[in-house]
Amino acid sequence: MTAEAMEAGPGEGAAADADPSLSGRGRGPGEDRPLRIALLTYKGNPFCGGQGVYVRHLSRELARLGHTVEVIGSQPYPVLDEGEGLAGLSLTELPSLDLYRQPDPFRTPGRDEYRDWIDALEVGTMWTGGFPEPLTFSLRARRHLRARRGEFDVIHDNQTLGYGLLGDMGAPLVTTIHHPITVDRQLELDAAEGWQRRASVRRWYAFTRMQKRVARRLPSVLTVSGTSRQEIVDHLRVRDSRIHVVHIGADTDLFSPDPAVRQVPGRIVTTSSADVPLKGLVFLVEALAKVRTEHPGAHLVVVGKRAEDGPVAQAIERYGLEGAVEFVKGISDAELVDLVRSAEVACVPSLYEGFSLPAAEAMATGTPLVATTGGAIPEVAGPDGETCLAVPPGDAGALAAALNRLLGDPGLRARLGTAGRARVLERFTWARAAQGTVAHYREAMAHAAGRTSGGPAAPDRSAPGAGRPAATSSLPPAAPAQDADEEVVVANRESRATC
Repeated sequence: MTAEAMEAGPGEGAAADADPSLSGRGRGPGEDRPLRIALLTYKGNPFCGGQGVYVRHLSRELARLGHTVEVIGSQPYPVLDEGEGLAGLSLTELPSLDLYRQPDPFRTPGRDEYRDWIDALEVGTMWTGGFPEPLTFSLRARRHLRARRGEFDVIHDNQTLGYGLLGDMGAPLVTTIHHPITVDRQLELDAAEGWQRRASVRRWYAFTRMQKRVARRLPSVLTVSGTSRQEIVDHLRVRDSRIHVVHIGADTDLFSPDPAVRQVPGRIVTTSSADVPLKGLVFLVEALAKVRTEHPGAHLVVVGKRAEDGPVAQAIERYGLEGAVEFVKGISDAELVDLVRSAEVACVPSLYEGFSLPAAEAMATGTPLVATTGGAIPEVAGPDGETCLAVPPGDAGALAAALNRLLGDPGLRARLGTAGRARVLERFTWARAAQGTVAHYREAMAHAAGRTSGGPAAPDRSAPGAGRPAATSSLPPAAPAQDADEEVVVANRESRATC
């Protein structure tokens, strides 16, 4: 058993809002049996971006609880853990055309690569400036799951929110929404300069209209923080009673203190998967320039790909920081952990996060944290001055002041590092996340069984258009799956809705 599993304790409710009855009290015969779980993810990179990390760690802990977990994913394919207790964990590859792969993103496939109409839809959406993967993966997943009806007890979608996942797929559906992508869209629009750039951003994020429509029709939504829960209500207009918070966390066996790792004086480490406004990296670069006036040896290591152009590259050049900012990518888990351990300070400068795994992971190593108050970060990082130093998002001056304070005070670094580790062990582990998730799987299964025996569930009257005649709806009814020809018509019509 892992350390975090032992720390979670047997039968503890991991879901932040789970009823204690979901943990096992009052179930009928056979309701504690291991589950057969299909875990869907349209992007699975476990080293860059929260979705892949979520799938990797949650699938491992679900398998350790004794469930059979089949991860069904597209490129970049998930990398799953192996080892004792993970015999029930497997990966099924559901390939796309991989249009955004390196080193040739936005590529045009060869004629022999096209397999069906979904491939043509994927390419056509990309050619017109849209992002097709949530829709096309959902259509491929629907076809795959329909062909395997009866093999799964529950289907868990990891934020695809595509039209293909509506209707009967042969098992109850539970969906995780980490945070509404509409938040990312608005931040990028706010930062866009010129009407052409704004038009491009709107077209790229056109799939969020589909995600809004799908989210409002989902029977059970999981999310990772109270902040994300409120954002889902406000942005996606999902009924609050359908949303359940299950906190995620750090792999506390891997991300742990190690006194043998030498700290590098002046080292600040951060994680930024892309040069986008949401991540706030440009403010950290500006803050570093200020910090170096007091601590000339201060330098920044960014876990992520370096953009050759863009706001961050321009800021590094403007402040003369070429030798003080290093980007690393493609490193192993062990290398990542040692990098975080070697830093005097970890920093999360994001303008918004639905949870912030980098914050939890840094705290788990005992590395003191400077973090903004954007989105759900305070839920993870804790109170200012107790488990971290907290600053307003988008404020380079406040970031610099907090970094200067920590770099100049070894006692404060030690105190915050110890308190941060304790907070993660108490609240944010993957073992707890798996327990809470299973509780909601069983709740969804029980609800679906009751609906089958007692008639259809009531419509969501809180959603726009609820209760209108079917002819005026922008979506097909959530009914048994169409045949192939009907499916083409539905997908073509709905894909236009994202334009």
